[in-house]
Amino acid sequence: MGAGLASCDDGRQAAAKQAATQLASALAARDVGKVPLQGKEPSAAQTQLETALKGLGDLKPAVTAGEPKVDGDKAAVQLAYDWKPAGQDWTYTTTAQLVRSGDAWLTQWTPDLLAPQLSDSEVLALATQAPPRADILGAGDAKLVTARPVLHVGIDKAIVVPDLQADSAAKLAALVQVDPAAYAKQVTGAGEKAFVEAITLRDEPGRTPTDDQIAAIPGAITVKDTMPLAPTRTFARPVLGVVGQATAEQVQNSGGTVQAGELAGASGLQAQYDSQLRGQDGVTVYAEPADLTPEKLKANPGARRTLFHKEPTPGTPLKTTIDPRLQQVAEDELADIKPASAIVAIRPSDGAVLAAASGPGSNGYNTAMLGQYAPGSIFKTVDSLALLRQGGTADTHVACTETLTVDGRTFKNADGYPASSIGDITLRDAYAHSCNTAFISLRDKLSQPQLESAATSLGVAVDAPRLGAPAFLGSVPGDATGTEHAASMIGQGKVLFSPLAAAVMAGSVAKGSPVSAQLVLNGRTTPAGSPVASGSPSAAGTAPGTPDASASPAPSSVPPTTSSKAPAGPPLSQPEASVLQDMMRAVVTSGHAGFLADVPGAPVGAKTGTAEFGSDNPPKTHAWIIGTHGDLAVAVFVEEGGLGATVSGPLLKNFLVKAG
Repeated sequence: MGAGLASCDDGRQAAAKQAATQLASALAARDVGKVPLQGKEPSAAQTQLETALKGLGDLKPAVTAGEPKVDGDKAAVQLAYDWKPAGQDWTYTTTAQLVRSGDAWLTQWTPDLLAPQLSDSEVLALATQAPPRADILGAGDAKLVTARPVLHVGIDKAIVVPDLQADSAAKLAALVQVDPAAYAKQVTGAGEKAFVEAITLRDEPGRTPTDDQIAAIPGAITVKDTMPLAPTRTFARPVLGVVGQATAEQVQNSGGTVQAGELAGASGLQAQYDSQLRGQDGVTVYAEPADLTPEKLKANPGARRTLFHKEPTPGTPLKTTIDPRLQQVAEDELADIKPASAIVAIRPSDGAVLAAASGPGSNGYNTAMLGQYAPGSIFKTVDSLALLRQGGTADTHVACTETLTVDGRTFKNADGYPASSIGDITLRDAYAHSCNTAFISLRDKLSQPQLESAATSLGVAVDAPRLGAPAFLGSVPGDATGTEHAASMIGQGKVLFSPLAAAVMAGSVAKGSPVSAQLVLNGRTTPAGSPVASGSPSAAGTAPGTPDASASPAPSSVPPTTSSKAPAGPPLSQPEASVLQDMMRAVVTSGHAGFLADVPGAPVGAKTGTAEFGSDNPPKTHAWIIGTHGDLAVAVFVEEGGLGATVSGPLLKNFLVKAG
């Protein structure tokens, strides 16, 4: 017997209460090895407890003891249990009988202390049922991610003789392009009747390998299933994310709401809004004979009794603003671009993000929303607004020279700059032809804080509380002098944009007031995630073993924040926007984006940008272009892309034409 608890005084109630509290704490910890008991050794009771509760896994209850009802040397106390199987509330009460022995109160051990009417021969068993994962929807409730057919491809060891298993595994691995040695080891090490999956494939017309190729390998089979997938492997993948089997860390951090083997969001919106999309598991807790087997249960379904049951709660679809047609158009345009690239399209009137495509050269990273790059000459839109606020106009004359030296650093215009626009020209002409020296010459009239203020007035370098997803909205330093301030005038130095930020800037000009971008319409973020575009960018990784698994590296060096710390400047006004719209239109009508003049529909406004980076000679460049076309604002970016007009420009034109 364990040592008893001495009563503090002659009051038996207090001593019984202390014993009951100790018992409740021990049951909550699933460890009664030190509880004073009557009729059973604590070690034996502990063994019985472990056996009875093994089927509940590592789940532990909250247990509280009521006020004991003392009757002489006996007492009864009610124990209130609160379990959270699969995140559901399972509550009940049991009654403990206490007996006073000298100065100690001992607990009479019986298995029904653990669960109502639990007998010596019974144990608890837990079964969960995950609801179907909810869809991610796009504009007009189009199904972007929904349950689509897949095939689990692997070796069924039950239908192939042991001597051929390793050979079959190696052949199947080679066919589906996974590591043959690793997969063969996995197959040989599995149970003798196990199905060992090699890969999960989309079950769609024209897939490879074919059914015949798989069936030709002894023991290789396919198992039909569905998984939440986008229309194609690449469709908005860095934004939408993927799902896969929950990791051990996800299970551990879920508080019991995610079970091993279940699907969980692994990246992107799938991870950020995982709890909303996943819903809540249904759960059943049984009391059943300890020796119950599936065969015995089939023969006698009444052999176990239900102690608790809760139906699964379906997830709620996540609604986004993505237009599936425009997203696909954007991705098609980027399909052959080798460097990292992006096309972002927004609707200025309401800020809806219609497309956010990152090209294959981004290697799974969300370049469209998280990329951080010098914007180059598209930043002259910010310069121009700052100059307007200092009394300038589109017809203000500026000096465009071939070169300009600032503190020993020489700046020049882009290769191919027209000689006809050198000299004393208007701001409109300098913007249309993108004269670097003209804008740098304005550095003494425009302070760095004024540039920062103008950027925020255009919706850049501020938070995006309506976006609903992580993003980088730009960074414009509020303090820069000398060559750094001069570099800021042409969108270099420490000025950084994402393609989304560039689209927001263009959209603000088109709308006539700052655009607040919105991607997610009804998101309830997973506790570990963040629904607001205000945190540091993160990699959009994918889950190994999914039909779309691939590496998703993030840039190794990124600024720690997404937005300016300074107060936002005054909102862009309609008169200011009208001047900027006129200047963007001049880029098409008289500048070097004349190739956009024949785009059907509303007049197109544009601004090209070429940003030098790195230490190569000549330096590498980022290619940018922004465009407005009716209620559409688009940014196109190509890393290591050469000139914005010649590299990103055709991509913009094709997108606008196909967007209609």
